[in-house]
Amino acid sequence: MGTNAQADRKLLHLFILAILLCSLALGSVTVHSSEPEVRIPENNPVKLSCAYSGFSSPRVEWKFDQGDTTKLVCYNNKITASYEDRVTFLPSGITFKSVTREDTGTYTCMVSEEGGNNYGEVKVKLIVLVPPSKPTVSIPSSATIGNRAVLTCSEKDGSPPSEYTWFKDGIVMPTNPKSTRAFSNSSYVLNPTTGELVFDPLSASDTGEYSCEARNGYGTPMTSNAVRMEAVERNVGVIVAAVLVTLILLGILIFGIWFAYSRGHFDRTKKGTSSKKVIYSQPSARSEGEFKQTSSFLV
Repeated sequence: MGTNAQADRKLLHLFILAILLCSLALGSVTVHSSEPEVRIPENNPVKLSCAYSGFSSPRVEWKFDQGDTTKLVCYNNKITASYEDRVTFLPSGITFKSVTREDTGTYTCMVSEEGGNNYGEVKVKLIVLVPPSKPTVSIPSSATIGNRAVLTCSEKDGSPPSEYTWFKDGIVMPTNPKSTRAFSNSSYVLNPTTGELVFDPLSASDTGEYSCEARNGYGTPMTSNAVRMEAVERNVGVIVAAVLVTLILLGILIFGIWFAYSRGHFDRTKKGTSSKKVIYSQPSARSEGEFKQTSSFLV
């Protein structure tokens, strides 16, 4: 019995293996890349690989996606006109003679059967490495205590995009100000991705020199110039002075109106207006002679 059972299992294994081999032979297709993500310094050549199997007459196309932009790099095994001067097509992939930061994005290799239904695709992410440039900052020279103050830091050259670190008086500012004693009296929100530093509200302890550093993991991190920000009290004296000036001007206006009334300027204006009115008066009685003379003309 044992020998028969072993023979049956061997036959079952052979049957399953035969089914798998037949299914592969009947048109199973694969498309893959040996490097799904490629990082290369700017101005260097690079190859994006795309290997495929199971196609008797493969038709290969490559497209490029960057944000909302989509471009066709290769169509029907041929490089398109916009790329033909710097990209070469091979059955195993496409090769750039020299890449720029604008080439960073996602490339999709699409393989289909010429005149058939087989289709497969694979995506390859290309990151062209560019070190960050010196970041620029926007920092108010003074801001009012208790108000909201916004500081910004940015640089446009780094690829991949840089992340930002802020410094106050040369000390690294943590993402959470309450995590260290040096910044426990401060209330701010720091975004390493956008480079924005927001104080809300600003406190007296926030006075100091601020700078930021940009780094993206490639090349040397770059630091901005330091700019001093003063956290100042509300100028109560200026507010009081403005209120006093407003009250004085209002008092002068009221006094001027009263003075004009007391001198009778408004009364004269009324009298002059009334003298122009037409008053009806009854005609005077005519003498009997005048009446007779008028009557004769009527006859």
